Amino acid sequence: MGQFGRLVTAVAALVASPAMAQNPVSDATIDLSAYLVPASTASARPDDDGFIRRWLLLEPIVKPNRSNAGFTGSYVRNALAQTYFPGQMTIVPQNGQIVQAATPLTWHAYDAQRFDVKLFAFAQALGKPTYGVIFWAVTVIDSPKEQTVRMAVGSNSASMWWLNGEEALGLFDDRRMVMDDMVSRPLTLKKGRNVVRGAVINGPGLSDFCLRFIDDSEQPIRDLNIVTTGAAK
Repeated sequence: MGQFGRLVTAVAALVASPAMAQNPVSDATIDLSAYLVPASTASARPDDDGFIRRWLLLEPIVKPNRSNAGFTGSYVRNALAQTYFPGQMTIVPQNGQIVQAATPLTWHAYDAQRFDVKLFAFAQALGKPTYGVIFWAVTVIDSPKEQTVRMAVGSNSASMWWLNGEEALGLFDDRRMVMDDMVSRPLTLKKGRNVVRGAVINGPGLSDFCLRFIDDSEQPIRDLNIVTTGAAK
C-alpha cells in the first residue's frame, strides 16, 4: 500500500472511531446569524406566538451517548442531577461569563431568529462538540403581575426545565422538536423576576428547543419582559 493509501485508511479509521462518533469536528464557518444573533441590552418580548427567543446559552458539556434511545426518565434525571459546573442550578449568568466545568465554558446571550433555538448551530459555529453533549440555557422573565401559567416545551432530544428553582417539566426518550410537545401542570409566574432554566441532552443528531407560556385556554402569554442580559447573580 502506498503512502496515499495508508493516509486514506488512517483517516477512515479516525472518522469511524468512538471519539469522532461522539464529538464530530464542527464547522466554524457556519453563518450563525441565520439562527441566532447577539442579544441587545434592551429587554425583549415574546414573539407573537408567545415563544421566548432570548436566552443565555452555555457552550456544550461533553456527555457521550452513542444513541438517544437510552434517554429514559431515570437516565436523564441522573445525568442532569450531576454537578458539571459551580452554581449550575442557582446562578443567573451574564453574557461572556466563564464557568469551570471539565474545561472552561462561556455563556453567550442570543436572540433566536426563529421560534426554536438552534443549539446544534450554536455549537457548530463555535467549533464545539455537537454530538454527545448537554446544553444549559437560562433566561430571566419579568412578569407585570402574579399569574398562573403552563410551560409548553419542545426539544430535540431529551430535556428538563425549571421555573424559579422548581422542576416544571421533563421530556424524555428519543424525540424530535415539536412545539408544545409537553405542557406542564399549572405554574405560578411571580410578579417581577422569574428564572427559567433548562438542560437539553443529546447523542447523535440535531439539537434545538422551543419554550413558551400559555394559559388554560392554550393561548400564548405575551405580556412579559425578557431581561436575560442582566448582571450575574
